[in-house]
Amino acid sequence: MSELSPQQTRDRALELIRHPEYLRVLGIAGLVGVPVSLIAFGFLALLHAAEHEVWHTIPQALTGGDQPPWWWPLPLLALAGVGVGAVARRAPGRGGHTPVDGMGGPPPTAAELPWVLVAALISLPLGAVLGPEAPLIAGGGGLALLAAHAFGISPGNRRALIVSGAGAASAIAAIFGSPIVAAVLLIEMVQLSGAALSAVVLPCLLAAGVGSIVFTGIGLWSGLPIGSLTLPIPPGSAVRPDIGDLLWALPLAVAAAFGIRLVRGLAKQLAARVAARPLPVTVLAALGVGACAAAYSLLTGRSPAEVALSGQQTLAALAADPRAWPEAALLALVVFKGLGYALSLAALRGGPIFPAVSLGGVLGVLAGPLPGFGAVPAMAAGMAAATVAMLPLPVSAVVLVVLLLGPLGFAMTPVVLIATVVAYMTEQLAEHGLNRAPLTP
Repeated sequence: MSELSPQQTRDRALELIRHPEYLRVLGIAGLVGVPVSLIAFGFLALLHAAEHEVWHTIPQALTGGDQPPWWWPLPLLALAGVGVGAVARRAPGRGGHTPVDGMGGPPPTAAELPWVLVAALISLPLGAVLGPEAPLIAGGGGLALLAAHAFGISPGNRRALIVSGAGAASAIAAIFGSPIVAAVLLIEMVQLSGAALSAVVLPCLLAAGVGSIVFTGIGLWSGLPIGSLTLPIPPGSAVRPDIGDLLWALPLAVAAAFGIRLVRGLAKQLAARVAARPLPVTVLAALGVGACAAAYSLLTGRSPAEVALSGQQTLAALAADPRAWPEAALLALVVFKGLGYALSLAALRGGPIFPAVSLGGVLGVLAGPLPGFGAVPAMAAGMAAATVAMLPLPVSAVVLVVLLLGPLGFAMTPVVLIATVVAYMTEQLAEHGLNRAPLTP
């Protein structure tokens, strides 16, 4: 059977969009955005509160200090390893996909969905070097599938897949604080064009927009903190990058790409052992994460939470006052957080994006004192390079970093673009080598 031509594909997609059933799917997608955003808000608010209690309130009450003691991560990560290992061994769906595999595969079934969220809530507040994006995206897709089934849409067909994608889009908009990120991620991941792309993405855009409005409204109404992704760049940093910034961005992007590649390679090797013996190896890997955080705190005298967790708060502190960090502490943070990141990717549950962004920002602060390299352009280049090295979607990486930089994002766009391209090409060439076959016209 011959493949459809591009024109035939577009014609079929346009027929689908004009069909009454597609309008029904579009309406369901818009409705799905409401419960997904509510669950995403509840999840993030619970995660934020749990992290604050575990890493601030409880250790301060026990020790009277301003930061957790150096040994604090060891019992927490041991507990996380036991919990996640038990879920991975016994629960349906193993608590979700292993983070080293990326953003996830098919949406979880009704039996698997609760365990995806449980495994993430065990991992993330107890110190896993991971973010909340992957479990929430999986949860959004799984919840949307349940909603589709309630509306009479059978699992596995095209309509169910579209509704599931809409649920994931609503979760992405909630996590990253913008439906724009959801739109770009989906377009880049779907890899369609023209009317075919519109047929798939329109319901996702609708769900992302509805979900973002609901998410923002609930935040304003409840007053519950969920953390802001926009970095607090200090006043007086609003400078446009010059030729020195652009030139230094090249080696920094290569270094960041190889660093993330090293982390991912170590994680993939360990993940095979975790799959063979989920409980004991997960516990050992989690203890390794705790040991990294404890060793960092012992060596630097700083909080072990800077190595543990996703790195969002650490990156915000770096952006607010990069000169307050000694170079030795920054180097130790890169080494120990990178190792903890690799162990978490292999064994625990969460998303891979936020720690990569954080590590890239630390590398940027380290490179900032180089002659002719500004602190903000260096952070922008490091974050962009590390993000695209972990998440091989260059346009999405650019949009995410520009939004993270807030008011300075558009001014830093040239540096972000150059670092993204260089890091992406570095990763692709290191992974696959040069293709010496002649280009076809």
